[in-house]
Amino acid sequence: MLRAAIFVGLCVTLIGCNAEESAAPKAQAQTVPAVISTQEAKQLFGAKRTASAQAAEPFGSYAKGCMAGGVQLPESGPTWQAMRLSRNRNWGQPELIDFVKDLSQEAAKQPGWSGIYVGDLSQPRGGPMLTGHRSHQIGLDADIWLRRADALNLSNTDRENISSVSMWRNQGAYVNEKWTEAHKNVVKAAAKDPRVARIFIFPGAKVKMCNEETGDRSWLRKVRPWWGHHYHFHVRLNCPRGASGCVDQNPPPAGDGCAEAQQWVNNILNPPPPQPRDPNAPAPAPRRELVLADLPAQCGSVLASN
Repeated sequence: MLRAAIFVGLCVTLIGCNAEESAAPKAQAQTVPAVISTQEAKQLFGAKRTASAQAAEPFGSYAKGCMAGGVQLPESGPTWQAMRLSRNRNWGQPELIDFVKDLSQEAAKQPGWSGIYVGDLSQPRGGPMLTGHRSHQIGLDADIWLRRADALNLSNTDRENISSVSMWRNQGAYVNEKWTEAHKNVVKAAAKDPRVARIFIFPGAKVKMCNEETGDRSWLRKVRPWWGHHYHFHVRLNCPRGASGCVDQNPPPAGDGCAEAQQWVNNILNPPPPQPRDPNAPAPAPRRELVLADLPAQCGSVLASN
């Protein structure tokens, strides 16, 4: 049996069921017509322009899930602006929206900063995106631009066209001259927030922060080196309390993670030799796009909700 499920409301749209049967407040499981459950999930979720009319809840994992009852981050606030509005990716769980607002207030305390520029959160109902991220699917991931937000009166056109600023040098082994103490302080403020599970940023930035931290180093454990992430840093929140359908990532390894980050830098500066490939081994299969049936059962109901 297909694992995915769908709200009766989708049945109304596709195969003519009784519309009165579709009214229900919860994400409930119903069998999905095969033609729908085998469609690419990114096409189904990417077509939704508004959140589902359900209680807020994440379903599944960060890279295989969806979001009920998403909340939209306002396009502008006293200490933030959402960027690339045409993408319609400024949606998240209530906890994520609150976190972004709180972090923006911390950033506004830095010299020359008025707050933050906010990149992608999630689509209105989460799920796989048409382009870009493999994660950001359950409303608990946020990209925070590393460009200093010194003006919060950007027009919609400005927000589509200006770019963030790269902070790396030597392909991520080091920070460049644009990196400042304020950048460290903003990342540190995010990492110290108990709602945060991990932060992803390029290796040289992690090593720089490791080398400069002389006090409490516990926050560094959450800051993890990852490819790219030199125009923005990626914040991932823990599953909210009581969200039984949400799958947390395993905690970061014990310790501050600084030796690991240094090893990333060493590998950038002196790449290890490539491993020989067995000529008799089959070529790796291309990564398959997720279909609705790959996602948690509740995601059908999320799609079908008004």
